[in-house]
Amino acid sequence: MFILVNLKAYPCDPVAVARAARDVADAHGVRIAVAPQAADLARVEATGVETWAQHVSPVEHGSHTGSTLAEAVEANGAEGTLINHSERRVTLAAVDDALAAARRTDLETIVCANDPEQAGAAAALSPDAVAVEPPALIGGDVSVATADPEIVEGAVAAVNAVDPDVELFCGAGVSTGDDVEAARDLGATGVLLASGVAKAADPRSALEDLVSGI
Repeated sequence: MFILVNLKAYPCDPVAVARAARDVADAHGVRIAVAPQAADLARVEATGVETWAQHVSPVEHGSHTGSTLAEAVEANGAEGTLINHSERRVTLAAVDDALAAARRTDLETIVCANDPEQAGAAAALSPDAVAVEPPALIGGDVSVATADPEIVEGAVAAVNAVDPDVELFCGAGVSTGDDVEAARDLGATGVLLASGVAKAADPRSALEDLVSGI
């Protein structure tokens, strides 16, 4: 199982979270990555943790003020990027262009989707993974794998029907080892989470709990 911790714009210490994630990953032999804000990518990467971007823009070098260029993300240490998170939605055409931008720099990609239908459409664009995250459950106390397991099962089936080489992750409400275990049992190969770690009083303890489900 892959665990990706999205720090969003929460008022946490990204370096402290990154160090905790690195230490837990090393201690348990688990793949854990941290996705900080773009301005913090280099600081987080310097800790040695696997580092991801929260977004890359569907653009090339040029007049694109305010964009997040894939080349800049890669130069600052990111190994992958989220695309189309529910809080950073783009059109399907823009998803395709963002994937092309990520491929220019060999960034691994996760395209987020709201439901199984969108997951299947995203898989047709050949990202490395699709993450199904029902927006209503994001930031909540109940994980999608518990609240609506049919969404995860449906997304697994939809993605496999389109391209079995694309992995299926799930997110929304994931915060415990039980949530990770439930996601795995439903066929997901990774989880996305944010507040469960970024807003935790003790991020390391939260991460230790998460990996207990693997």
